[in-house]
Amino acid sequence: MRVAVIGAGIVGVTTAFELASDGHQVTVFERRASVAEETSFANAGVVAPGYVTPWAAPGMPAKVLRHLLSRHAPVRLARPLAPGQLGWMWRWWRACRAPVHAANRARLYRLARYSQQRLALLSSSLHLEHEQARGYLVLLRTARDLTAARGSLRLLAELGVNFHLIDGARARTIERGLNPDTPLHAAVHLPDDEVGNCRQFAHLLRAEAQQRGAVFRFGRSVHHLDGGQQPAVWHQANGSTEAATPELFDAVVVCAALGSRGLLKPLGLGLPLVAVHGYSITAPLRLLEGHPHLGPASAVMDEKYKVAISRLGQRVRVAGSAELGGSLAQHNAAAIHTLHKVLDDWYPGCAQHGQIQAWKGARPMLPDGPPVLGASGVPGVWLNLGHGSSGWALACGSARVLADQLAGRAPAIDVEGLDVARLVRG
Repeated sequence: MRVAVIGAGIVGVTTAFELASDGHQVTVFERRASVAEETSFANAGVVAPGYVTPWAAPGMPAKVLRHLLSRHAPVRLARPLAPGQLGWMWRWWRACRAPVHAANRARLYRLARYSQQRLALLSSSLHLEHEQARGYLVLLRTARDLTAARGSLRLLAELGVNFHLIDGARARTIERGLNPDTPLHAAVHLPDDEVGNCRQFAHLLRAEAQQRGAVFRFGRSVHHLDGGQQPAVWHQANGSTEAATPELFDAVVVCAALGSRGLLKPLGLGLPLVAVHGYSITAPLRLLEGHPHLGPASAVMDEKYKVAISRLGQRVRVAGSAELGGSLAQHNAAAIHTLHKVLDDWYPGCAQHGQIQAWKGARPMLPDGPPVLGASGVPGVWLNLGHGSSGWALACGSARVLADQLAGRAPAIDVEGLDVARLVRG
């Protein structure tokens, strides 16, 4: 089949690879100059299936309201609100009910676990040497933080996740660079989880897809889609004064993150997809003689501030915040300040601050949490989108599921509730 993939973030690249591996003639359309240039550019890089959870959870609305009054709030509101955001928040609030959350968490865990396995298989079989490190620590500063985490720990146990609740002293033997002056009551150690360079992996997998015949057409904007037995992609070169022209395919897979909304709405698919912005800062690690443990060995998460600190080769990345509203062009100084604070709390002096790069990304989030995979209901149009802040953790599994669905094969995991019908029912 001739298949078009719209978007070359980590989800689009993995989808192109899996489709090309199945023998399809794949063409990828991307408005940027390369892969992973937007939401996949500078994320935390954490792959921890047990912590891939819906943002819509029991008690979360009250937590969000409390966070809004905090100086270092992990959740923020910015102006202006995007069109449809109030409706999205209403649907998010409804999805916070316990039975809905439990179903969505199980769906996400199945997909995230499968994706982790698929990532490991691809990395090993294709010899993809990207920056990565094993192990993940969730830091609990106080006894109160531990009490608040008890519910999550019960769920990890129910899911069969390999984790260990350890005291602060034990955590400091695993992450030897942790600041001894910052109180640490306990930690959750997940030895099977990891951190990896999402953007680097995307570039490596793009090359593998090209070796299998996939064609990447960069600097091209898709303006319109037509469904049907031979769906059409209307595209043009960026900056061109010529009208967009149609190109026919046997199937089109939409992986265009937030851009998917505008492409799908004329087809009668008004998906409740909004941007939840996240921030990160990245800097080279300082290399000081006599101080071999500056910076993290792998990745840690400060549970209080919901900020992750990751080691990517000889760099450190600090990522966090969930900001509703605003735009990519508006950087919230308070959000960046929180990232600096958490880094300095745990790894003071580890980064070359004069070379810090700040980044803000628009994460495409659906109100209930899981992405949408599979047929759209419009003939010839397929969906792989809405991964929110977990695109890297879900991409490899989502791509394989989508490729199997398009080929008419049963996916390797139960994909109940990951189709577009759940949003229609909701």
